[in-house]
Amino acid sequence: MIPAVPQPRWPSPCGSPPLPASPRGVPPAVRWSAGRERLLPAALLLKAAALAAREVPELNGYWTEDHFTPGDGVHLGVAVSLRGGGLVAPALRDADSLGLGELMATLKDLVGRARGGRLRGAEVSTATLTVTSLGDQGVETVFGVVHPPQVALVGFGRVVERPCAVGGMIGVRPQVTATLSADHRATDGVTGARCLTAVDRLLQHPEML
Repeated sequence: MIPAVPQPRWPSPCGSPPLPASPRGVPPAVRWSAGRERLLPAALLLKAAALAAREVPELNGYWTEDHFTPGDGVHLGVAVSLRGGGLVAPALRDADSLGLGELMATLKDLVGRARGGRLRGAEVSTATLTVTSLGDQGVETVFGVVHPPQVALVGFGRVVERPCAVGGMIGVRPQVTATLSADHRATDGVTGARCLTAVDRLLQHPEML
């Protein structure tokens, strides 16, 4: 029986680079071929989460035997809905070290094999942090559930344009709400805030991804 895990959840609206199907407005350093544009939004969000996990390693690992064990790398569990129903979260290994092009190609392959029932054993058991998104379903805020023995889960909602103050002026900017669910035995609100702040900073500067 899996023990109950105390899971506080923190939402945070994050500034976002332009994330439409078209790459117009995306800095040249993160533009890719037309055949890969459809995966670009997911790749940017995943890479931001991976780099944030590297900055805040207290959230990247496992709670076992009453103590935290850091992961041996940033291996993102990517939540994938299956065609016949259900959900699986295979690991995108070393996601923090992948370039956006390689990350997109690896993600496409991983999703295809997950839905085809062709995942390798290690891919379903080595994730150090899970990322989930329901933005493509129109959901603006996602509160996920941590998958033990992992200690954290990052959720992303739909990218929406919202009014906000920019340089003392009111403007409209794309924003995405990022949430963090965490095991309170392993972490706290201050650590969670550091992670969400890192995600926000990275999404506002996609050239850093």
